[in-house]
Amino acid sequence: MTRLDRYLLSQFMAIFGFFALVLVSIYWVNRAVSLFEQLISDGQTALVVLEFTALTLPYVIRVVLPLAAFAATVYAINRLSSESELVAMQAAGASPWRIARSVLFFGVLVGLMMAVLTHFLVPQSRAQLAVRQAQLAENVTASLLTPGRFQHPVNGVSIYIRKISDNGELEDFYLWDNRKPGNRMSYLAKKAVIMRTETGPKLVLFNGIAQSLRAEGRNLSVTRFSSFTYDLGSLIKGSTEVNRKLEQLTTWELVRHPAQSAQETGSSAGQIGLELKMRLAQPLLAPVAALVGFAALMVGSFSRFGIWRQIVLAVVILVLVQVLTNVGESLAKSQPDLWPVLFAPAVIGAIFSIGLLALSARRKRVRRKAGAV
Repeated sequence: MTRLDRYLLSQFMAIFGFFALVLVSIYWVNRAVSLFEQLISDGQTALVVLEFTALTLPYVIRVVLPLAAFAATVYAINRLSSESELVAMQAAGASPWRIARSVLFFGVLVGLMMAVLTHFLVPQSRAQLAVRQAQLAENVTASLLTPGRFQHPVNGVSIYIRKISDNGELEDFYLWDNRKPGNRMSYLAKKAVIMRTETGPKLVLFNGIAQSLRAEGRNLSVTRFSSFTYDLGSLIKGSTEVNRKLEQLTTWELVRHPAQSAQETGSSAGQIGLELKMRLAQPLLAPVAALVGFAALMVGSFSRFGIWRQIVLAVVILVLVQVLTNVGESLAKSQPDLWPVLFAPAVIGAIFSIGLLALSARRKRVRRKAGAV
């Protein structure tokens, strides 16, 4: 690596750190607000909110890294151009292709960061987040059962508890279930307790009545019971069972134990292959974003009005690449045989970059020849 490469790389990395911090903060704060409202309303502490938002951080970082690489490249090249450093480099013989080598090296570094996140950190954080969500879901006493007021854990269900005793017994318990069309159920009990089982938490009611009102015929059935068991699993937001998904398994697990991964997640070999290809395609967006930003800014001649036209061109190309990425992922998920479309956005972005660099180098050769004449 030459001194020029090291200088440009230091410029890119310093600005990249700033933009990455800003973009991650914006995305993370938006995610934290929604999690804060959801968890605090369920009776969780601020420490739990912080834990959940921290577990979403690797995914947020992976999403914003290509944008940060693009913004850092555009800002750095614009600053080098405004301070005439870029002109000095070109006057010393550095062609657009030569400077693009430093940009490509910077993009590859960002791509390696994305690869670590995509293949290891993001799956691990998602798996841990699923475990913590299941653990909180089982804590129904904190999230659902609050004495002295009516609560509505899901649509069509109302719960009321007069008092929770010191030993955890629910006194004067009432539950109204209107989820099944044509069959309204209500349960009244003097006492109730929560039992944890392998299939999830159960609610055991003692000394009460169950009322069933059927819309057809308007028949009311009343059943008295000394004990009755009610499954609380349907009232908990999310499943209490931790069923791992493909995105919660690291790439090492998918590659080393494909049969076990397929059995654990209930996925086919084709779905596992598609997931691996998506993970391989995602880090390619970082070098492409950096090259697109650089190549677009190299087009055109010096103007005292700045290079805002080139910046707009770079943004348009990046938006096109991102749209193609979203469309490609949707197509590949619906039709796994079309998996090559996952790599199409990176290829198209690279073609745009090469074309713009070739155009820029050609124009500069023509200007030098004209000046020599």
